Amino acid sequence: MNFNLPGRNPLKTLFLVAGLALPFIAVRAAAADSDAAKTDATTNAPIETKADAVANSVVKVFSTVRYPDLYKPWTKDAPSEATGSGVVIEGKRILTCAHVVLYASQVQIQANQAGDKISAKVEAIAPGIDLAVLKPDDETFFDSHLPLSRAKVLPEIRDMVMAYGYPEGGTSLSITKGIVSRIEFESYNYPVSGLRIQIDAAINPGNSGGPAVVGDKMIGLAFSRLGSADNIGYIIPNEEIELFLQDIADGHYDGKPAMFDDLQTLENPALRSFLKLDKSVEGMVVHKPDSTDPAYPLKEWDVITKIGDTPVDDQGMIKLGANLRVRFQYLVQKIAQNGKVPLTVVRAGKETQVELPVSPKHPMVMPDLAGAYPSYFVYGPLVFSTATEQFVSGLLRGTRAPRWINWLSAMGSPLVKRIGDKPAFAGEELAVVPSPFFPHRLAKGYSDPFCQVVKTVNGIPIKNLGHLVEVLRDAKSQFIIVEFNNRAGETMVFPRAEMPAVTDEILTDNGVRSQGSPDTMAIWNAKPSQ
Repeated sequence: MNFNLPGRNPLKTLFLVAGLALPFIAVRAAAADSDAAKTDATTNAPIETKADAVANSVVKVFSTVRYPDLYKPWTKDAPSEATGSGVVIEGKRILTCAHVVLYASQVQIQANQAGDKISAKVEAIAPGIDLAVLKPDDETFFDSHLPLSRAKVLPEIRDMVMAYGYPEGGTSLSITKGIVSRIEFESYNYPVSGLRIQIDAAINPGNSGGPAVVGDKMIGLAFSRLGSADNIGYIIPNEEIELFLQDIADGHYDGKPAMFDDLQTLENPALRSFLKLDKSVEGMVVHKPDSTDPAYPLKEWDVITKIGDTPVDDQGMIKLGANLRVRFQYLVQKIAQNGKVPLTVVRAGKETQVELPVSPKHPMVMPDLAGAYPSYFVYGPLVFSTATEQFVSGLLRGTRAPRWINWLSAMGSPLVKRIGDKPAFAGEELAVVPSPFFPHRLAKGYSDPFCQVVKTVNGIPIKNLGHLVEVLRDAKSQFIIVEFNNRAGETMVFPRAEMPAVTDEILTDNGVRSQGSPDTMAIWNAKPSQ
């Protein structure tokens, strides 16, 4: 499915949808039908309605963002402007979506009907669940803009909902009306999953971070819409917001615990027969455990029948109340204690209890940048970086994607072969050449190594970018020999003694301010290992 984010954010196209914004006047009229304006009998002054109170807590968010240039990691993209929405919460803070302020160098907020903007800082951000908290510089703002109350329970399907925010098409606060259509436990940004509420109120670019309200209480935050459908918008429910706020209370975001085992349903009769299961057994089959360590509590062909005390059905679903079913993994964030979740499994026909370790982290050989800028290191005419999920996704997106896929596949590149892989050993990542050669005579005769993964340097297998820098730093041989992890291609040989001066020359000629990112330079400037 094609998802588009509702904040005007060109970097991440992870969730959203395209829909038609309702005319502001028509929406306001609809709102007035259910919350008619009243005046004070004595002064004839208007009395604040529920809609007015909500509107007073909603702000427009302006961000100046500088996204990373994944293929020139020593620089950043030119500044661009993004707008979204936000809502006042307790603690003199503004809650918004992460993608509205991701990579922001400047953030400002503006209240409804206000003529000025107030500078703000990003206090906490969680790109995985798409939430962020802003702290305005001027706290007197909160003297007249109070926190919006949040509902304590999930809304009911078909509840009337109002979406507040600042979508494109105008500058004033927009309010659209609809109903709660679905509540599910789904993926946000891999590997993060969470509850997600679907509504049919119009949500468009700029709505991201604005509250969705039932009655006079917020039920969640608008964050995306489905681009290939009409009036399918999504909000992050309060339960996910509460987990995020509890997590950042200590000043650090740790993330949500999750399980990462590969599972399959137990619907097929032959599968049930193969596993010799009684008709009364329901649950999910463990296809591939997340770990092959003998001490890992789940094994292939285990059937997970309960999480905690809650039964799991043959589609991996559990019941929440009379009319709601969600994937059983939802309960991980509810019942995890000390990094473990109790499961009941049937193994070889016998029921047993296990404690499954769960974690917010899922190491990948090509990791997610998670809002960070890419690491890099320049050495002579070459620049090295870490192959990240964003780096590979950029190659495999757009009109040139088939060409890249064919070329990388023909070369046997790990960038294709190892998509989705866990590290084969602790700390394993792929060191890649993210950019063409810097022009220099030392590159004469070599084919451009763009997008090639480094296999060895001077015969030493490279574990990750930091290890590559260590090997270059500690080299004593006459030549630096770089071999790439391809079926074809070239091995490159450079004169080691010339490389420091050549590197300085290249940095100056190309206006590169630093030979490497802070993490790689810390390694380069450290004492060589003995």
